[in-house]
Amino acid sequence: MNFIEQLNTWLSISIFQNTLVAYLQALATFLVLLLGFSVVKRFLIKYLSRMAAIKNTDFGNLIVSLLSKIGMPVFSVVSLYFAILPLNLSETLRVFVRYALVIVVTIRVVVLLQEIITYGIGRAYRRRMKSDDPSIDLMVKSIAGITRWVVWSLAIIFILDNLGINISTFVAGIGIGGVAVALAAQAILGDAFSALSIFLDKPFEIGDFIILDGDYLGSVEHIGIKTTRIRSLSGEELIFSNSDLTKSRIKNYKRMQTRRIAFKFGVTYETPFEQVKKIPDIAKSIINGMEGVKLDRVHFQSFGDFSLVYEVVYYVNSADYNIYMDKQQEINFALMENFKQEEIAFAYPTQTLHLKREEAHCERR
Repeated sequence: MNFIEQLNTWLSISIFQNTLVAYLQALATFLVLLLGFSVVKRFLIKYLSRMAAIKNTDFGNLIVSLLSKIGMPVFSVVSLYFAILPLNLSETLRVFVRYALVIVVTIRVVVLLQEIITYGIGRAYRRRMKSDDPSIDLMVKSIAGITRWVVWSLAIIFILDNLGINISTFVAGIGIGGVAVALAAQAILGDAFSALSIFLDKPFEIGDFIILDGDYLGSVEHIGIKTTRIRSLSGEELIFSNSDLTKSRIKNYKRMQTRRIAFKFGVTYETPFEQVKKIPDIAKSIINGMEGVKLDRVHFQSFGDFSLVYEVVYYVNSADYNIYMDKQQEINFALMENFKQEEIAFAYPTQTLHLKREEAHCERR
């Protein structure tokens, strides 16, 4: 018997219902798949790292980070699962390998999914808020922590279901426990979901000047998972629960593109008619000659108790209150100067008393 025939005889030996050739083919398949996964991973990481460095994008760095966290445990169970498919193995062994595949791959997918969720939340939150706000990291961690518990709960249910365990009782227990926790922490959960609503809907941002229900006003300093803090004009810090904010009527002055201004002034009734007609033109020329403002209208509005009342409406092309006050002050100065030149007097509260002198008639007796 030559060497080839002897080798074929050895390879034809059956061990646990599989020939030695079948075992060697399974081993070769396992090693080839394991090596192939490793080579593809290294190539992708090298290529994507170079592309991320060229484009300087966070998303490219995220992909590289995710690929680097897929290691030998995942490659090993996947390679083993496909390698033993042609073999005639016991059902117990196949089930064990399948369970190992489900557990290892599911855990790794959950870990990667957490990274993606955290990245997405952080990116979206920083896009809506100021990047240097210290509350961003806290908000991202809080929201990511909630989603992490949800993802892990779903992953555990998925694993148990694939292991053949009846999860009906487990799901019912989670539901009852969730209801109990929700009732016990109703206020906290309400504020947390309100924070998520503020994050998604973006009614205001850090630094915005807002007014709540017409009573409380100030600049937003911090948006947290439970409360939002506002610095009032007088200096004290106002703290509101997020659920209260989502129920309130909010005026956000930071979002103003233009500011509409309406003001009135009055001149005396003794003003000559020609000058009364001239006053709207004087006001129009003043406002039209100013930068950063747009005139709407000027009218002789009404006859007041002690003055002829004029109404002026104009727009300031800025939301800054200081700029508005500077423009209004400039208009007031110009009106005073022009009225002085035209000898037009501003009205002020006056009363005119008319006395009627009666002559006394005395009867002589």
